[in-house]
Amino acid sequence: MSAKNTDISKFLSYILRHKPESVGLTLNTEGWAAIDDIISCSAKEGFFLDHEIIQNIVDTSEKKRFTISDNGLCIRAAQGHSTPQVNINYKEKIPPSLLYHGTATRFMPEIREHGLAPMSRQYVHLSPDEETAIQVGQRHGRPVVLQVKSLSMHALGFTFFQADNGVWLTESVPYQFIQE
Repeated sequence: MSAKNTDISKFLSYILRHKPESVGLTLNTEGWAAIDDIISCSAKEGFFLDHEIIQNIVDTSEKKRFTISDNGLCIRAAQGHSTPQVNINYKEKIPPSLLYHGTATRFMPEIREHGLAPMSRQYVHLSPDEETAIQVGQRHGRPVVLQVKSLSMHALGFTFFQADNGVWLTESVPYQFIQE
């Protein structure tokens, strides 16, 4: 993704996950916004977008952060919302035996004491593979990858969901289910 596309992707992440009101945008409870509304709101912030540019961002994003609706008129962030106006109704899924969580070593004392919590987001994000977890952990400092005994958690009644982009979501992970 080019530098310009990276800036646009970060902008879209910000307004579709965290602060839609910062540009006068409203998301529905499933996180959808009309692409035409994003185009007009974005111009006020110096991002001159059109349908083709937005489609290109969606198509070229390695992390598959965004989903365009079947009718092509709306877009949403696949997961990672912190805005209270969004509550995507994900379908519950049975997770694989192990999932992975990337974090930085400096967060380990808190994780050992309290497990994984969603912090400012709605869910704890888990990766299906170690490589993705390493990339996530590197964003916050020296990375550490935690193995989460997800199927064991599920057997005890914890619910898991999978976002459009393959990221696994759960409300919390008690430390007893974490392997360092």
